[in-house]
Amino acid sequence: MILLYGLLIFMIIGAVIAIETKDLLSSVISVGAMGLALSIVFLLLSAPDLAIVQVVVEVLALIMMLRLVVTREDVTVAHRYRYGEVFATTIGLIFFGVFIVFASIVFKEMPEFGNPLLRVSRQYITEGFDISHAANIVTAILLEFRAYDTLGEATVIFAAIVGALVILRGKGRNI
Repeated sequence: MILLYGLLIFMIIGAVIAIETKDLLSSVISVGAMGLALSIVFLLLSAPDLAIVQVVVEVLALIMMLRLVVTREDVTVAHRYRYGEVFATTIGLIFFGVFIVFASIVFKEMPEFGNPLLRVSRQYITEGFDISHAANIVTAILLEFRAYDTLGEATVIFAAIVGALVILRGKGRNI
């Protein structure tokens, strides 16, 4: 449990660094470190399928971001804070505080870790074969009960691959 909290703190620090740093390459590296930590969290929570998807999407996103950073000229100039930036930062901090308050309320109402309510999964197990006539319960759940979710995941992976191909292609149009 301490390791999970440590990884969570690491991801929060990485997010702050990615947002606040002026160097684009440092931001990309920070986002990559956060993605790696998230995939480790998924592994620790016994969700290897999510960890694999996280690693695949993270690698593709990092490739796209690195391509953009390497080909983009750095035109950032150090400047003093203006009133608009101070206002935006203040509003962001207020939003973050409100989010933390609501998140703590929601986490207190959740069941203990490892003791889920099992309402939906009982229905999947008891009615899975009768509804789908699939011999494998996992297949029944993925195709009968969670089909839109599975389609959405496949669409996200497809879009990430197409985006990586578009960004990594050579300059100009191949005819």
